[in-house]
Amino acid sequence: MRMLHTSDWHIGRTFHGVDLLVDQARSLEYLAEIVAEQRVDVVLVPGDVYDRSIPGAEAIAVCNRGFEAIRAAGAVIVATSGNHDSPTRLGALGSFAAAGGLHLRTTVADVDRPVLLSDEFGEIACYGIPYLEPEITRVELQVPQARSHADILAAAMTRIRADLDRRGNPRSVILAHAFVVGGEATGSERSISVGGVETVPLGAFDGIDYVALGHLHSPQVLSESVRYSGSPLPYSFGERSHRKAVWVLDLDGDGLKEVVRHEIPRVRGLTQLTGELDRLLTDPGHAEAEDHYVSAQLTDHARPVDGLRRLRERFPHAVHVEWSRPEGNPELRYRERVHGRRDSEVAHSFLTDVRGTPTPGEMRWLERALATATAERATEAVAATALVEGLTA
Repeated sequence: MRMLHTSDWHIGRTFHGVDLLVDQARSLEYLAEIVAEQRVDVVLVPGDVYDRSIPGAEAIAVCNRGFEAIRAAGAVIVATSGNHDSPTRLGALGSFAAAGGLHLRTTVADVDRPVLLSDEFGEIACYGIPYLEPEITRVELQVPQARSHADILAAAMTRIRADLDRRGNPRSVILAHAFVVGGEATGSERSISVGGVETVPLGAFDGIDYVALGHLHSPQVLSESVRYSGSPLPYSFGERSHRKAVWVLDLDGDGLKEVVRHEIPRVRGLTQLTGELDRLLTDPGHAEAEDHYVSAQLTDHARPVDGLRRLRERFPHAVHVEWSRPEGNPELRYRERVHGRRDSEVAHSFLTDVRGTPTPGEMRWLERALATATAERATEAVAATALVEGLTA
């Protein structure tokens, strides 16, 4: 039997405020194309199907079209919920979805209820372990003393191994949404440390033919049979050099036979640029980035006005701009920087830091405003003193 391991779709996520639904729809089309080309029988999706617990209508539509494309390509789907998903919402109408080839495992009660698959070699038991928050699930798993994710996963695996024993130990596949020791985060994942230590040991999955992990966003091999597929799209500029991929695995009569990496075509690149704004807008060396998502660090002496708007004149998909003074920023504490200085000097330094050196005309307006404010404070102080003296006379 041939399976494809993908995860962390995060449908509905934005990137620095930019809607990614079009890119996400295209990435799911790529997955369906791989399913068809490789004649995949089963697609495994271990969590974070959506980016939020209550996805928008458009996100649901994109996800449904992705599921439909995968089914049309010839594969059934087994999916679990991640820490971004709502288990109740994702698992709603699960029994009806299973009739159409979409098998959802989103609750503690489903942990030891496998999706049973079969090929010429016999039965394959496919178990889904959704994201299990210790404080919420320890009672239902009957481990009230559990405080860490390792404790919770161990309890879930105890149930799964007991079910495998009852079935005569068929070949087994597990989908799990967890942070397994040895995995490396990319920075775009949401922490799952609430409720205890977030990591779980690799040895928790000993004896399982293949473990499809979700949560971390880059493809990773923790052992031959335990892997992260990563997300189909980059969700931070830290992932700009990643080559997104899926794993295609074959199971024969003895268990895991082979795992092959298939890269997902890039929908849109990510580029970080540094330099003065005018140079970034004219340098022919940045031509490739014109169709990328761009983050720019501007090094102009004075803060450029409307930097992001101007950057988008050449890079329409620019999403982030920050200004960094080329001479650097002093690291003195604020109190040390202003000690013994006049108000006008402090204001002059502030304006210089945030937008460049003020003109003489701007300083005259500023000094006039400071003088007015000082006079008003003095008048208020005299009035307050007179009021106190009148009350105590």
